[in-house]
Amino acid sequence: MNFNFKEEQLQFADALKRWIGRDYSFEQRRAIVASEAGTSRQAWATLAELGMTALPVPEAQGGFDGTAVDLFVVMQELGRGLVVEPYFATVLGVHFLKLGGAHATLLERVAAGELTLACALGERQSRHDLRDIATRAERSGDGWRLSGAKSAVVHGAEAGVLLVSSRLEGGQRDEAGITLFAVPSDAPGVQVTGYRTLDGQRAANIVFDGVELPASALVGAAGAGWDILDAAADHGAGLLCAEALGAMEALFDATLDYLKTRQQFGVPIGKFQALQHRMADMYIHVEQARSMALLAAVKLDGADVAERRRVVSAAKYRVGQAARFIGQQAVQLHGGMGVTDELAAAHYFKRLSMIELTLGDRDHHLARFAAQPGFQQAA
Repeated sequence: MNFNFKEEQLQFADALKRWIGRDYSFEQRRAIVASEAGTSRQAWATLAELGMTALPVPEAQGGFDGTAVDLFVVMQELGRGLVVEPYFATVLGVHFLKLGGAHATLLERVAAGELTLACALGERQSRHDLRDIATRAERSGDGWRLSGAKSAVVHGAEAGVLLVSSRLEGGQRDEAGITLFAVPSDAPGVQVTGYRTLDGQRAANIVFDGVELPASALVGAAGAGWDILDAAADHGAGLLCAEALGAMEALFDATLDYLKTRQQFGVPIGKFQALQHRMADMYIHVEQARSMALLAAVKLDGADVAERRRVVSAAKYRVGQAARFIGQQAVQLHGGMGVTDELAAAHYFKRLSMIELTLGDRDHHLARFAAQPGFQQAA
C-alpha cells in the first residue's frame, strides 16, 4: 500500500504551514484567544481563500469533495499551529449535511467561507454517549418544534447554523427515534451562552425553548438519524486524531529544541542519557499514534460500519494515550516553565487534553472497541 500523500494534499498542507508561520504565530494566536470574539474573521477569510472551507464540500455545491485523508493533512497542520478558528466544528457539520443528502444552499455558503457550523450533540447527562438524548422534537403543523438543552457545543456561539440531535420517539438512550436538524443560531427560542475553554477554544451551552422549524430543517429521515450521527461522530473523531498528531509533533520538536539549548553543568541537558531515553519514548508514541491516525483516516471512507467503528475507536484510544504521555513528558522536561502561559508547551498540552475528551475519551472508546462484533470470539 502507498502511504505517500498526493501532490495536491501536500500543497494544501504547505499552504497552511506557510500561512501559519507568517500570520498565525504563537503570539498572534494568544492575542486572538484573549480577544472578545476568541476567533479571527481575517483568519477565517484566509482559510476560505486557501480553499480549506471548500475542501470537504461536494463539487456540486462549489467544493472540492475532499476525502478524509485530504482533511487529515489539513487538520494535522492546524494542530501544529494551535489554530483556534471554528474549522473542525464546521467540517463536522458539513459531514452531517452530506450524509443527510440535502441543504445544498448551506453547503455552498460554507464552501464560500460565508457560514460556519457547529454540532450540538452532547447533553449534561450524556457524557460521551451520543445516544443519550433528552432534547425533544415534535411535529408542529408542517414543521417541527424543538425543546431541550445542549452542553459544551464546540464553537456554538460562533456558528450561523447548528446541527442538533434530538429525540422524536423512543427511550432516552434508544438508537431508534433520533432525529437531526439544521437550526439557525438566531432562530427565536435559541439561547446561546458562549465561553472560553481550557485550551483557548470557544464553546457554548445552548437552550432550545420551543424553537419552531420548517420541514426543510430536517437532516436525513425523521426518527432515523442514528446512522448519520454515528458515522459523523466517527468522522470527527478521526479528524481529531489528525489534529492531535500535529500538536504532538510540534510539542515533540519544541521539547527537543529545548533540550538542545538548556544548559546544566556546562552542557546541554539533551546530553544526559536519561533524558534521551525519555525523548526516544516520546518519539515511539508519536509514530504509533501516526500509524493509527492514518489508518482511521483511510477507513473513514468506504469501510463497512463495524470496521469503521473498530478502527476509529482503536485510533482514538491510542492517540489519546500518546497525547497524555507526550504532554506530561514535555511539561516535565521543560521544568517549571512547562506550565506557564508564556510557553507554547502548556498550550499544546491543554489542547491535547481537550481533544482526548472530545467525541469520546479513552475509556469510552476502549469499551466501544471491545463491544464490537467479533472481539469476544477473537479474544
